[in-house]
Amino acid sequence: MSGEFNFAQLNDVERRYNELSSRLSDPKVIGRAEEFQKLSKEHASLTDIVEAFRRYKKTVQEIDEGSEIAKSNDADIAAMAKQELTVLEERKAKITEELRFLLIPKDPNDEKNVFLEIRAGTGGEEAALFAAELMRLYLRFAERRRWKVEMMSKSETGLGGLKEAIILLEGKNVYSQLKYEGGVHRVQRVPATEGSGRIHTSAVTVAVLPEAEEIDLKIDEKELQFDVMRASGPGGQSVNTTDSAVRVTHIPTGLVVVCQDEKSQHKNKAKALRVLRARLMEREEAKRQAEIASARRSMVGTGDRSERIRTYNFPQNRLTDHRIGLTLYRLDSIMEGDLDEIVAALRLYFQAENLKNAGSQLTASSRN
Repeated sequence: MSGEFNFAQLNDVERRYNELSSRLSDPKVIGRAEEFQKLSKEHASLTDIVEAFRRYKKTVQEIDEGSEIAKSNDADIAAMAKQELTVLEERKAKITEELRFLLIPKDPNDEKNVFLEIRAGTGGEEAALFAAELMRLYLRFAERRRWKVEMMSKSETGLGGLKEAIILLEGKNVYSQLKYEGGVHRVQRVPATEGSGRIHTSAVTVAVLPEAEEIDLKIDEKELQFDVMRASGPGGQSVNTTDSAVRVTHIPTGLVVVCQDEKSQHKNKAKALRVLRARLMEREEAKRQAEIASARRSMVGTGDRSERIRTYNFPQNRLTDHRIGLTLYRLDSIMEGDLDEIVAALRLYFQAENLKNAGSQLTASSRN
């Protein structure tokens, strides 16, 4: 079986799958919950690849056997064998494409919940107002998806704008649907405070952080500094007479998280630690991505939050996603949470890019 794939790699995957199957049936492993959970996730991630590989090997074997029968001196038997070979070759082609798709490296975060961080950027109060509208857009989208929403932290302006907000979205495959939302979102419109009718350009930054579980990232309590304070509202107005707000500082990195939405100090501390864990995991992921950045130059954009990814033009009722060249003239419905077409287009585009890259790698492997 030579040709389309690096079979040494696929055989290694199958061996690992068999090893995991054996270990998951071991009573000692079953008794260790954390290890069992980790191995179960890995086993599940390999199942589709192994099953497709086994079907591929079986089909190739049947083709080899059919090719011998097709050489028969009996004309009728040879003709039937050739017909069967046509079916088998078609089946092999389909499984080949299936394997190519399955061999695309999967994002281990796709199934995770998400911390959505929205911050007003350049543009003053107009940016803050659009940040509030953007938050509403994502909350409406989450409602359509029946995701659970929890406000982790929110800082508003006196005019109803939003300085920043951190929202936890929980549901099925949340990260896989929102991971391309991270970046600079630019808005073009006439602010309500603008008397001359001049169009202003403002910006809001969005960060999409997969929730890190304790199994993903361990934090040493000795590396944390906790400070408590009184929660405050817009303009510094006191909204709480007890020290319920919590600020957590990760000393090695200098990362700081403040949570004050809950009246309970304990609850604010728990929320802050969840956000901190997500930010630390994102930091580690950024390091890994930096190491392989040269391999991603062919892709449009790098996914860095500093990039302008999208423009919302209100006078023309137009939304443009600059990474994939998608323009839609129904900004009004999009602002109500109708992101489905954009999310689908982004996922399809980057999936195609990954498939193209995986195909190039497989071709290179087959030549070696």
